[in-house]
Amino acid sequence: MSNPISQVTAIDFRRLNSPMTAFRCLITGLTWLAKPGIRRYVWIPLAVNLVLYGLGLWLGIRYFSAFLNWMLPGWLDFLRWLLWPVFAVGFFTVMYFTFSVLANIIGSPFYGVLAERTAELATGRRIRPAGVADEVGMWSALRSEFRRLAYLGLRIVPLAALFLVPVVNLVAPVLWMIFNAWFMALEYTAYPLEARGYDFDHQRSLLGRFRLGAATFGGTVLLAQTIPLLNVLAAPAAVIGATLYLLELPVEE
Repeated sequence: MSNPISQVTAIDFRRLNSPMTAFRCLITGLTWLAKPGIRRYVWIPLAVNLVLYGLGLWLGIRYFSAFLNWMLPGWLDFLRWLLWPVFAVGFFTVMYFTFSVLANIIGSPFYGVLAERTAELATGRRIRPAGVADEVGMWSALRSEFRRLAYLGLRIVPLAALFLVPVVNLVAPVLWMIFNAWFMALEYTAYPLEARGYDFDHQRSLLGRFRLGAATFGGTVLLAQTIPLLNVLAAPAAVIGATLYLLELPVEE
């Protein structure tokens, strides 16, 4: 089996290494969310995610209310007006910081297909190697998602420890942001690359050839995930944008 990376020309890498190209592709991804043929792969995982958080909110309200009834005697009932806002802030804070992670886990079986449909709309041809069924690709995408999370977990703990080291902690925030931008690039370019037959090692090697463009793409996704409401659409838009960004890459035979 040939190495697909060796088939990519220097001209391709110059284009891919352009921060403006990476940024423009992500913006295009946002405008493609409602396109016929791909929108169901956007809204189905998003709806599942919102239903899960809605269920979590309902259960939280139910059990928190029961907890207050058990903990607070009648003469302290006025404290409910103070504790309910604390509950609301806590719930939406947890939702804000976990939404993207859960969206990626739930959406990963759909995002591989979303990348393929996006490429088909843009080029008129399939990018999945012949003989590989869509169902196989969906399960492979889910396994790959957990592999990327393991990759993240093994590196994020040492990076977090840098914040505790005197002097080094001055540059720790910069290193933290750079790594997270790199990981976002790995996360969302994985879907179109896996559809082409690139495994995780090839993906990392490939992105290393255009680090500036990849980091710009990942950093822009990271920024979008910090903006309320936009963060809900950031994941599928990033998958579409990454697919358009990498359209010129060959399929592994």
